[in-house]
Amino acid sequence: MHPELPLAFEVGSYIVLVLILLFDLLIVVKRPHIPSMRESALWVAFYVTLALVFAGLMFMFAGGDFAGQFLAGWLTEYSLSVDNLFVFVIIMTKFAVPKRYQQEVLMVGIIIALVFRGIFILVGATVIEHFSAVFYLFGIFLLWTAWKQAFGENEDAEDGETKFTSFMRRKLKVAPEYDGSKLRTVVDGRRMWTPMVVVFLAIGTTDVMFAIDSIPAIFGITQSPFIVFTANIFALMGLRQLYFMLGGLLEKLEYLKYGIAFILAFIGVKLVFHALHENELPFINGGKGVEWVPEINTWVSLAVIIVSMAVATVASLIAARKRGNETQELPSE
Repeated sequence: MHPELPLAFEVGSYIVLVLILLFDLLIVVKRPHIPSMRESALWVAFYVTLALVFAGLMFMFAGGDFAGQFLAGWLTEYSLSVDNLFVFVIIMTKFAVPKRYQQEVLMVGIIIALVFRGIFILVGATVIEHFSAVFYLFGIFLLWTAWKQAFGENEDAEDGETKFTSFMRRKLKVAPEYDGSKLRTVVDGRRMWTPMVVVFLAIGTTDVMFAIDSIPAIFGITQSPFIVFTANIFALMGLRQLYFMLGGLLEKLEYLKYGIAFILAFIGVKLVFHALHENELPFINGGKGVEWVPEINTWVSLAVIIVSMAVATVASLIAARKRGNETQELPSE
């Protein structure tokens, strides 16, 4: 049995994290601006350091296994959140959101993501507690998601608009232009929605899809709802600043989707192995666990996640640099 985290530590962690998120939100509301590269980098470094300090505290209170689960879960959710940024970029471009108000849109998107992930975490934890065979479903779902991530095409992601937002755009009376960050405006004496409401709908529906992918992935690493939720919070904190820090670099990370697909496939296999090991289904091995199936430990998972993301990032940057050199070598007409 693993040592349990003290209740005071869990409650204190939630309070501190909520206060940090509220402070971040207050900055966006009070001072909408385009953050500089230096400002964004400092905030990203702060949140990454905060996550590492949190992992250190977990190591002190509950041991290395809990700390390892948090780090593996945090890195998995962080990589999926970076993938989420690609879609945010497409949505911002598609709806021509003024740069001055992009911070506000991103913050709303992050809050929506936290709400949906919180709901799915509670549902997932309840289902796992009463129906352990759900790991088979989670594993198969992640394997399918991995294949779709690597080889499938998502037309909604390509143009930044889902079928839902396209439907809502037709049904709502949307003004032709933005009115600051307002959701409602007056045009020729008529009350209308601004394009900002469609942007929020697009962000929200995107968040739902990413939450559906990310929650089974992290439950493949840990079954602790506390670790699952805090890993998600730390992955989403600093995402807004990361958006501005990376800027055009996101478009150059062409192999990132393959790294993420490999991680999802690996966790999918791990979940199926875990389900076989803990098997209770009568039509599989007579309802008994399959003993010869290996259990993949947390530290192996952590190593696979780090190596996969490092290889995908380095390969993307090398390919981008090679294309840049080839472009420079092309003779001018």
